[in-house]
Amino acid sequence: MQRFETLTDFIRQTDAQFRIFDMGRRVSKLSAETFHKVEHGHVPYPLPFLHQAWIGVLLWNPKQQDQNVVWFLKLPLDEQGYLVQAARDDFLARLLENLMNNQGVMDATENTEGFRDALKDNPFSFKPEQEKMAAFHAKATLTTKQPASSYYEHAQAYFTGQANLEKWDGLGFQGIADFTVRLDQSNNSAALGKQLTVLPDTPLEAVSSLLEHIEPDTELTTAISQRLNTALQDQNSSANLIGALVRGLSNSKDEAIKVQILTEVVNSPFGKDPEVIAAVASRCWMTLQHPELLTPFLETLAINNAGQACFNRVMADLMFIPTLRALSLRVFRSESRSEALSKAIGGLFGESFE
Repeated sequence: MQRFETLTDFIRQTDAQFRIFDMGRRVSKLSAETFHKVEHGHVPYPLPFLHQAWIGVLLWNPKQQDQNVVWFLKLPLDEQGYLVQAARDDFLARLLENLMNNQGVMDATENTEGFRDALKDNPFSFKPEQEKMAAFHAKATLTTKQPASSYYEHAQAYFTGQANLEKWDGLGFQGIADFTVRLDQSNNSAALGKQLTVLPDTPLEAVSSLLEHIEPDTELTTAISQRLNTALQDQNSSANLIGALVRGLSNSKDEAIKVQILTEVVNSPFGKDPEVIAAVASRCWMTLQHPELLTPFLETLAINNAGQACFNRVMADLMFIPTLRALSLRVFRSESRSEALSKAIGGLFGESFE
């Protein structure tokens, strides 16, 4: 059987076009160069989630762009965030064995069905949740220059104000995902920004949760922030709505706007809710690197509504990110930390932590 040292080497020998996506915290492009360095152990995996690398691989033939192959795999990372080489090698051996058994040759351009089944019974494969699957397929159609799904037009009409606000029952994740990845078309982004103030909670939560997979522009970021601020002032708002809006602005590049509104979030009564905490911790980890946000977040986390177990779970994830580990330890050692945070730290590390 032919051997390959890395998955990248194997993919490149197929002659197929390919794109790699991170599927952990959100669906985002991962450059082939970066993944190549990760596979060779030159750099840690840049977007770890729950101590694993969650990866989506899209393969397609430029001459048959609708005949694509999709693989979803999760590979363990070591304590420093580097790929566990033995696990990757095991995955690759199982992959090649399946292909050789099914096809006898390994040519993605000619054996599409065989490649689609190549991860069957592979312990490293996984099925993304519905929302991420929709976001992935929406990005895949853009990548391979395929049209959006048949659900796109309905979603576009609804979120740009061309449909009755109460007629959202027929909306689905795929249509909303297709709409969000095409915000730079047909004035979609500006129109959505205007609609955010009037959307009912259910479709607002849905579109916000899909917005985390794209980078909203400054105008839309401002609109999401303003809608989030309004929701924070409304005692009838749900934690699910607050969390969804946090996710909606999480991938924006406007750090100043995010720091300001997220500080309001963590200092609000909603900030103690596990749903909101999860949204801030898992989606806004880059923004948490700002000390003026990290400190109040950790203080609120210490008195969260779900107790010590929630604190431990969140910190186990954040401490796996090198920059946040260093910054968190600095806050933990601060003489100005609250008694509640000191107690939570003791519950995490033991009372001897200094």
